Amino acid sequence: MNTFEVIMLAMALGIDCIVVSFAQGVIYKDNRIRNSLLLALTMGLFQGIMPCIGYFGATPIYDYVEPYSHLIVFTIFMLLGIKFILDAFGKKKVKLCSISLSCLISMGVATSIDALVAGASIKFSQAEILFPAVLIGIVSFIMSFIGFWAGNTYIKLPSKFLEIFGGLILIFLGIQALL
Repeated sequence: MNTFEVIMLAMALGIDCIVVSFAQGVIYKDNRIRNSLLLALTMGLFQGIMPCIGYFGATPIYDYVEPYSHLIVFTIFMLLGIKFILDAFGKKKVKLCSISLSCLISMGVATSIDALVAGASIKFSQAEILFPAVLIGIVSFIMSFIGFWAGNTYIKLPSKFLEIFGGLILIFLGIQALL
């Protein structure tokens, strides 16, 4: 795997991160710096660690995860998207200040399933893992950070609309993963 291929792989894996982060950016209005950094750090860590897991456990993980990866991603994104939409219509409106740890972990796992499989592919191509894993993590961090702040520029829209929009983006990602 040459440097150009690793950069392209990192950017492709970062697409989910930027879209999910955009959805979070339109929802979370307070603690923006904290939320953007937590989200970007989570995405970068999961995207950097999962290729290593896939690389070192390539054969057994690839055989079990690959056929179901789209279902895992679909389920996580659908549940998160539905939760955001239901929260928008909830009677008791709670001001969203910080992204919860469980939400961060769920999004980290959901966006990095592809990175797990990519790690197995790197192993099968007989390339080293350190450079690709670090680059994937850094690119995912940057793309997540940019995505959050791009979504946050739409902060003037009504809160209910933003939560529904963020939920719909996650549902769309889930459906895309399923297809």
